[in-house]
Amino acid sequence: MKRREFLISSALGSVGIGASRVSAGGLDAHAIEGREQAGGASATRKILIAGGGFNTAFIRYMATLTGKKRPKLLYLPTASADSQSGTITWFRNCAPLDVEASSQESFIASSRMTRTWEEVLLSVDGIVASGGNTLNQQVIWRAHGIDQILKQAWDRGIVLGGASAGSLCWFEEGTTDSRPKALSIVKCLGFLKGSHSPHYDAEKDRRPLYQKLIASGELKPGYACDNDAGIYFEDNQVKRVVSTRTEAKVYYVDAVNGKAVEKVLEPERIS
Repeated sequence: MKRREFLISSALGSVGIGASRVSAGGLDAHAIEGREQAGGASATRKILIAGGGFNTAFIRYMATLTGKKRPKLLYLPTASADSQSGTITWFRNCAPLDVEASSQESFIASSRMTRTWEEVLLSVDGIVASGGNTLNQQVIWRAHGIDQILKQAWDRGIVLGGASAGSLCWFEEGTTDSRPKALSIVKCLGFLKGSHSPHYDAEKDRRPLYQKLIASGELKPGYACDNDAGIYFEDNQVKRVVSTRTEAKVYYVDAVNGKAVEKVLEPERIS
C-alpha cells in the first residue's frame, strides 16, 4: 500500500468509518453505485454555504436538506489540491452523523479512476467543495467538464455547498486570495447571482476591499459571510441564514449613491 493511501485509510479507521475503496482517483467510505436522481424542472435547487468552517453542524444541516434517511455526501477537494489533511478532517466531521461519506480527488489517472465524473457526482445526495485556491479550482473544473456536471447536479436537486473557496465557487464572482500579493476578483460558476466574500470577519482586508469594489461597481452586490455563518439558498432565494457561533453574521452588501451599504442578516444558531 502506498503511503498516501495508508495515511487516509488509517485516518478512516480512527474515526470509525470503513472505506470499501481507496485509490488516488477517489476515496469512498462506501462503494457508490450510479443511480437515477429525480430531475427536471420540479427539482428544488439547493446550495448551503459558510464563510469559513463547514464543520459537523453544517454537514448535519446539509444532510437534512437532502431529505434522505442516510444521505450520500461527497467531498470535492479540488481547491485544496486534494489535500490529505482536509480529506481526513472531512471524514472526522462526518463520523458522528448517519451519512455515507466519500471523497473524490481531481488529480487523477485514467488507470485508477474507473468511473466517469458523471457517475461519481450524480450518484450522491450532496456535494461539499473544499476551501483552498478558487482560481485553480475553477480552471480544473472547466478543463474536466466538472462545472457542467455540477450544474446538472444542482438542477437535479443534489445539495451543493462548502466554505471559503467552497462557498465562493457557486457565485458569479467575488474576492479571492488565489493570486500573488493581494486579494483580487475571481469569476466563478454563476449558479448564484451576484458576488460573495467569505471570511468577512476573519481576514482584515476582506471587508474594506469588498465594500470598495461594490461601491465602485467593479463587483456586483452580494453576500458576505463571517466565519461560522452561512446561507441556505433555494434557487437564488435566501431561505435561511445560520451560524454556529453567536457573534458570526451574514451581510447583504449593495451600492447606494456610490457608497457600500451593509444590511445585517441575523442568523439562526445550528449545532
